[in-house]
Amino acid sequence: MSEARLPDAGVQERFVRVAEWAVERQRALVTLGLGSCVAIMLHDPGARLAAMAHILLPSPSLSRDRENPAKFPDTAVPFLVQRLLAAGADRHRLVAKLAGGASMFATLMTPGTVHMGERNVVACRTALRAAAIPVTGEAVGGERGRSVRFFPSDGRVEIRTVGGDELVF
Repeated sequence: MSEARLPDAGVQERFVRVAEWAVERQRALVTLGLGSCVAIMLHDPGARLAAMAHILLPSPSLSRDRENPAKFPDTAVPFLVQRLLAAGADRHRLVAKLAGGASMFATLMTPGTVHMGERNVVACRTALRAAAIPVTGEAVGGERGRSVRFFPSDGRVEIRTVGGDELVF
C-alpha cells in the first residue's frame, strides 16, 4: 500500500463508463464503481499514451448486444491496441494494468461458484496473454467496489476501494 495522495492539481479527467473505452495523452482516465467489472488499462510509456476499457462481461455469449468492442476482453484488447497504434503508440512498449473483478455478493452465492468478477479477471488476463501484453500491476478480486484514476504521463494508477485505503501502482 502507498500513502494517500491528493489529486494532481490541474489534471483534467475523462470518464469511462460501463462498456466504454477511451484513449488519452493528456487527461486522466477515470472509472467509478467497478464491482464485478474490470478496467483494462494499456500504457505506452514512451509515447505517454493510455487506453482504458470498462469490461462488463467475460464473453460475448453472455450478452444479446455483442457489437460493442469495449464490453468484452477478447474484443476490447485488440480494439484498444489498434486505437493506441493509430495515436502513435509502439506495440512493443505496451503494458497492462487491471482493476476490479470483485465478488460483490459472494455471501449470497453457492459455495464453490465461480463469480462473475473472477470470470472477468480470467478473461482479461487471457486476452492480454493472447496479445502478448504483460500485466505489470493489478488490484483485482475481493468483495469491495473500486474507483480508478489512470494517468497517461507516467502510467500511474490510483485506486480507491470502498471502505478501504488508496492504492497506487
